Amino acid sequence: MDSPDIHVLAEASVPSPRVKPAPQTSSIHTQFSYSPSDDGTDENLLILLHGLGDTNVPFARLGRSLKLPQTATLALRAPDLVPFLYEQAFQWYPSFDQLGDLIERPDPSPALNLLKNVLSHLTGECGWPPHRIHLFGFAQGGSVAAEACLQWWRRELELSRMANKETPVRPLGSLVTISGPLLSYPTLSKSCETPVLIFRRPRELKNGALDAFRKGFSRVKDVERVGEGMPRASLREEWQPILEFWSEVLGWRPGDGLYEVTTGTSS
Repeated sequence: MDSPDIHVLAEASVPSPRVKPAPQTSSIHTQFSYSPSDDGTDENLLILLHGLGDTNVPFARLGRSLKLPQTATLALRAPDLVPFLYEQAFQWYPSFDQLGDLIERPDPSPALNLLKNVLSHLTGECGWPPHRIHLFGFAQGGSVAAEACLQWWRRELELSRMANKETPVRPLGSLVTISGPLLSYPTLSKSCETPVLIFRRPRELKNGALDAFRKGFSRVKDVERVGEGMPRASLREEWQPILEFWSEVLGWRPGDGLYEVTTGTSS
């Protein structure tokens, strides 16, 4: 996959260990694939969530192929098998009724409970600062990622309120959702400060879906490209806005100042 160079500016402080411990299977109650950063510095963590009917395996390969600087990757598998199928196909929440039709207003609670526990483990035992955790999700996985960001933000607002605003509100690092709308219309006392990139195809995320994102998040970038499905590795123009977005939001551990890397697909 051809892609633009990524430039990440150094920061002034180093608040967490350079190498993070790997997530533990005893704390993440679903299958997952974790890969530390290729360059030996785990400054960022990219969590990848697949779409309906998929598994974590291709998204683990995607995460490794991106070769983002100082970025570990964690691809999670959705917790439930898709009914009526005789294959390894998973869903983040119940998606079909007893007749096999898609549920119009699904309840993402199972997935959000899973993500809440995963984020608690990552920010606790694994030592990841919340602003260094970045979410990437496709379709149903994008919806879950977006709702998880808002759930985290609500909890942070509540903790700050209980501490008389003496506790800073900590947003997650960023969100990239590929064709994944919010499943609810946000009502927040303060918009979530997690930067968001929405990548969508024509005719996707209409009828107020973009308004819901702008209601819930203070910084939203919308990118539309022709075609369908995930961004294609063979098309530079599809991945370029995503990589440029990451170049703006990923952190860099001080050492050599400005860092430059050409990302690409590994063989």
